[in-house]
Amino acid sequence: MRRLFIFGLGYSGTCIAEAFAARGWDVVSTGRDGTLSFDDIGNVRAALADADHVLSSVPPGGVALDPVIERYGDALGGKWLGYLSSTGVYGDTGGAWVDESAPVGGGRRAARAEADGAWLARQARVFRLPGIYGPGRSALDRVGAGKAHRIDLPGQVFSRIHVADIAAGVLAAIDAPAGAYNLADDLPCHQNAVIEEACRLLDRAPPPLQALDEARLSAPARAFYAENRRVANGKAKRVLRWTPQFATYREGLVDCLHGDRGAPTSCAKERP
Repeated sequence: MRRLFIFGLGYSGTCIAEAFAARGWDVVSTGRDGTLSFDDIGNVRAALADADHVLSSVPPGGVALDPVIERYGDALGGKWLGYLSSTGVYGDTGGAWVDESAPVGGGRRAARAEADGAWLARQARVFRLPGIYGPGRSALDRVGAGKAHRIDLPGQVFSRIHVADIAAGVLAAIDAPAGAYNLADDLPCHQNAVIEEACRLLDRAPPPLQALDEARLSAPARAFYAENRRVANGKAKRVLRWTPQFATYREGLVDCLHGDRGAPTSCAKERP
C-alpha cells in the first residue's frame, strides 16, 4: 500500500487525505485533525521512514524559514515531495496575468516566497494556490452569517480554487516532474461577483456597496484587497493534465450549496 504523509491536516489537507484514501492510499498526518503531533519527533520520523510521498501544508512562521524543513528536512531525502504554497508570492500585478515564470517575493508574502523557494530547491511539486473555498468555507457561509461585504474597488480581480480541485491537482502531480504549479480556476473576477452569486443562490439581497474604509474589515481581510492579479493555470493543465472540475465560482458555489457544509466532502468524489 502506498503511503502519503501530510504535514498539517487542516481544511485543504483533509480534502487531500480523503481523496488519496479513496484511491487506496494509507495516509498519516500531523495537524489539528491528524494522526500524530508535529512535536512527536520519534513517531513522526518512524512514519516518514515508511512513506514514499510527503506533502506539507504548514505555512512559514516564527523564526523558522519553514517549520517542516527545519525539524524534519534530513528525513525527506529520496521521497516525492509536495508543498501547498500561495499565489501571494507573486505580489500585486495590477490585475495582470501571472504564470509560474513570474518573479516572486515582491509582495506581502515574503516569508511564504522564501519557503516556496526552499521546497523548490528540494525538488518538490509546489502548488501555488489563490483564495481557497469549498463546502463549509465559501461566500455562501459568509452571506448566511450576515458577514459578507461588497467593496467598491472597480477593477479589483482575484483568482480562487475549490478545495476539491486542489486535491485533484495533487493527485495529478504524483507522476509529474518537480516544479511550481498554479492551481486556479478559469475565471478570475471581482469578489463582489461571487458574493452576488451566493446571494442569488440563497435568495438574499446583496449587501450594500461600501468603500474599503467603511467596511471595517479585519486586518487580514483588508490585506486581501491590497493585491490584484489574475492567475494563469495553463502549466498545470498542460503538464499535469489537470482541469478544474469547478472551472468558475458558479459551479463551485452550487457544489457548496448542495454538499455537506461541515466538511469538504466533495474531495473524495470520483471525477467524471
